[in-house]
Parts: sequence; structure tokens; C-alpha cells
Amino acid sequence: MLRALAFAAVLSTVPGTDLVRLVPGTHLSTPVPGTVTFQAAEGVLNVKVVITRAGQAPMAVPRHALLISDNPPTTTPRRVVTGIDGAVHVRLRPGNYLVESDAPFALDGKAYEWRQLIDVAAGQEVSIELTASNADVTDAAPGSTRADSSVEVSISTLLGQWQASVVALWTPTSHASGFVVDADGLIATNQRAIGASASVEVELSPEIKIAATVLAANPDKDVVVLRINPAAASSLRPVPLGCAEAASLSVIKDQEIVTIGSPLRETKGPSFGAVSRVDAHALATDLAIPIGSSGGPVFASGGSLVGLTSLVDDDENRRRQSARVVRIQDVCEVVTAARAKLKEASAPADARLPVEPSRPFPGEALKEAAKRRVGSLSPYQVASTDFDISFITPVMVYGAQTQFEQQMNVRGRGAGGNSGDPGPALRPLRDFGQWSEYVADVHPVLLVRVTPRLVEGFWTKVARGAAQTQGVSLPPFKRMRSGFSRMRIACGDAEVAPIHPLKIEQHVSGTETIYEGLYVFDPGALGPSCATVKVTVYSEKEPQKADTRVVDAKVIEQIWQDFAPYRTP
Repeated sequence: MLRALAFAAVLSTVPGTDLVRLVPGTHLSTPVPGTVTFQAAEGVLNVKVVITRAGQAPMAVPRHALLISDNPPTTTPRRVVTGIDGAVHVRLRPGNYLVESDAPFALDGKAYEWRQLIDVAAGQEVSIELTASNADVTDAAPGSTRADSSVEVSISTLLGQWQASVVALWTPTSHASGFVVDADGLIATNQRAIGASASVEVELSPEIKIAATVLAANPDKDVVVLRINPAAASSLRPVPLGCAEAASLSVIKDQEIVTIGSPLRETKGPSFGAVSRVDAHALATDLAIPIGSSGGPVFASGGSLVGLTSLVDDDENRRRQSARVVRIQDVCEVVTAARAKLKEASAPADARLPVEPSRPFPGEALKEAAKRRVGSLSPYQVASTDFDISFITPVMVYGAQTQFEQQMNVRGRGAGGNSGDPGPALRPLRDFGQWSEYVADVHPVLLVRVTPRLVEGFWTKVARGAAQTQGVSLPPFKRMRSGFSRMRIACGDAEVAPIHPLKIEQHVSGTETIYEGLYVFDPGALGPSCATVKVTVYSEKEPQKADTRVVDAKVIEQIWQDFAPYRTP
């Protein structure tokens, strides 16, 4: 009985996610592990901090820390830091928020501190500018005046030089950053982010994504070097490694550093911090990097490259993560090994891979479509021998989000014992493991989720039957038939290439991991123009055995209609 209950608990959650965002006005004391923290109804708050000095042009205030809390407060304020341009952009739930300085900004003998209330609406952007005119201005404490330093000038320069050289990396199980280090198309990143993936997709920009191969990897150094086609890399400037000077490069405790990353949910940009400890192969830091951005380059304030970011632990589901820095000497060693292999290895193709649509799903249209679907949000499903195949549209994800929020609001008001569990029908719309953050943005894409089916083994049935003869009733103890390996979808006779062929990791025990599929497709990939739509799934147990199913034409029509508001200008 205990084994069955434990296994059921494993199947109902996805370990590793310990974050639940609180909607303004709710009170949720216990996080719900493994669930999507939906963000479909978010607005965007743009904040810029600018000070005008006497007789000079306006000056942006970089690295100014702001605290953002819902009003009235229900949880710890969110801390954000302005970039080198004095700006920061934050996704927030609809509601009223307090934006305030974490500490005063001192300049020319004056201390500036801001405190502003702002309303954020669903699907809308709101911008505020924090200036001397709306600041609380007092005399600064002696010695606290912040000068216009050469340090910030150099940081601004290096960001302008190297931000385009930082790229986003996608594997089936992770998202990371990397940076171009050689005109032959070499990209350095950290090993822990890439893992053992044989396939890596490199997103050079939101419009261009190409394939990469792993050229050299060293798990001990925590560095991997990828290769893309040199023609595709020709427009990107390689970041100078400075390997000749690496051995003599001095890094000290409390030294300021900056990294550039391409996060999963935020725009490409810098994160600032300082060195807290210097070890032979790594730097301990207070860098807090956004999720999915490890592997980016790290610079000292003078502009020299000191290493690349890695993670302190393997918890990929924290919103912002503490970063360690792999030192440049180790990066150079692996890059040198990669360069030695260039003559033997052929360059990958420079063919462009599918990318996500740049235009978002209209917020109001999504809201109205979800309203019409209340009570019928379950994914469209097709069953194969070993898997349940779910077709998930943005309308379903948004609708499940709305329902979840309503449940949490009811619970927050203390009405009844509502647990917030959406039930078995809607659970596939909420539990996305390490890809929860990605799904939460409700991209205008079609998700196809492939979940291993549960079966009861022969000997388990025999044992339950024997127990029943003794008057003991035991529930079925089911296990997954086999993990997901890969999938193909064909529209008529043409195979449809996914935007992202992802996998969801399910940890069924301390040593065993089984995979679900989560393929992302263009919204127009499947529709009435397809004579037939066939889904072919391959399992880990029998990776060469194809299980092909024809999708009911009614399901394809329903999917097509769900995207109708998106196709309408």
C-alpha cells in the first residue's frame, strides 16, 4: 500500500520545482511542487531611472536596485536591478504594485530615493521614469556620492561589443547561454547546462536558429565547446579569450564582475555581481542569473574575460539562480582541444531551423476564447499502445491558468478546503517539469505532449489477487510502460519540423528518470490543408519500433479553430 501511495505521489508531481508565484490578493503558504506558474495574463512594467546633472545631458542610473511588491503585500518583494541603460523590464500579474528603491542613489552630495504606486493591466505595458522630480531627495551621507566612474563606462562599452556574441542554446531537456569564441563557429558554454545532449540548437537571434554539434566536452572542467557553421557565425564577433594572459590574470575577492546571458523568459542582458571567493578552478560569486542563462561570458569591470557562468546546484527551476564562474584557464583548455579537432570534423549545416512566431497571441482574443471553453479545457487526445498523446493550444493553457487563479483566490479567502488541484483532466496543462517557465508564457504555438501510459504488471496482479483471498484489498500498483524517445508528425506526406523537440524529465525514484515528450509546433503546422495527420512515436524501450496513429480530422479542425483568433489581424 505504501509503495502504491508513494508512486502515485511521484506521478502527481514533478520534482524539482519549488516556486509558486502568488497572485496579488492571495495568501498561499505552501508551494505546490511541479506545477506551472502561469503567466498568461501578465502585463509588462518598464522602469527607467534617469538623473539630470546641472548643465549636462540626462544620465541613466545603472545597477540601481528596486523592490517591487504587490499592494497590499502578500509575499517577499521582488528585487530587480537596472541595466547599464538605467532600465529594467518586469513581467507582472495584473494588480497594484509598489516600486521603491532598495537603497538611496547618491550623486553630487544628494541622495535620491523613489517610491511609486503603479497599476499593471493584463496584456498591457506600463512605463514609468524615475527622475529627480519624483524622487525623495535628501543630503547624502559624507563619502557616499557616486561619481560618474570609468568602471561603468567600460561596462557599457563591453556590453555594446559582446552582447550580440551571446547566443541562446536549446537542448531537449535544457535552455542555456553560450558565446562565440572563434570565427570557425566555436561556441563556449558550461557542461552542466548541456549535459549529455547529442543535439543542440543555437538561437543566434529571435529570427535565426541553426544546429550545432558538440566538438569538445570536459565535465571535470564544466566546459563544453559547440560548433556551428562558420558562415552562420560570420556576422558575430568572437569574444577574445585572452588565453595567453589567462595564467597571470588577477582576480580578487570583492572584485566587481558582469555577465551577459540569454535567459529563458527575459531579454538578453547583463547581470552584475562580485567575487566572494577565489578558487583554483572556479570563482564563488553573488551573481543572481535568470533561469536558463548559465553559460554566458563573465567580464571583470576592466573588460577582461574571467570565465563563464555555471550553476551552484542543479535546481534549474528557481527563478533566479546563484552562479559560480568557471575560470578562463579551464575554458581555454577545452577550447584548445576543440580547435585541434576542427580539421577532422565537418562543419554542421547552416540551414535555418523553425523559430517561434514573433507576434504574440492577442490578449483579449485569448481571454474571450478561454471563456467560451469553460468546462471543456481538456487537451485533444490520441492514444497509442504505450502513450497518451495530448494536443494543447494556448486557449487551453490560458484557461487552465485562469481556473487555477480562481481556485487560489477562493482558497486565499478561506472559502472551503479547495486545494487548487485541477483534477486529472487538466493536470496535463499544469505539470511541465523543467519547462514550466517556458509554457507559462503561453506562446502562440501548438504543444504536443506524449505521456507514457501506466500499466499494472502481471506479477503485481497475481500478488493483489493472492492478498484478496486473505481478505486484504490492495490498490493497483502501476508503472510506466516505457519512456518517450522521439516523435514525428506528418501533414499528408510531409514531415513537420518542430520548433523545439523537448523532453520533460520525470524522476520516478532517486536513480531512475523517465521522459515525456513536449514538442512545440508552429500554429499553422496542422490544419484542414493536411489530407491526413499522422503521429509516430518511438519509446526508449524499443527505439526503432514505430507506433503510428492517424489523428481524427475533427481534432485537427478543433486545433485549427483554437488558433483562429491568432490568424485574424
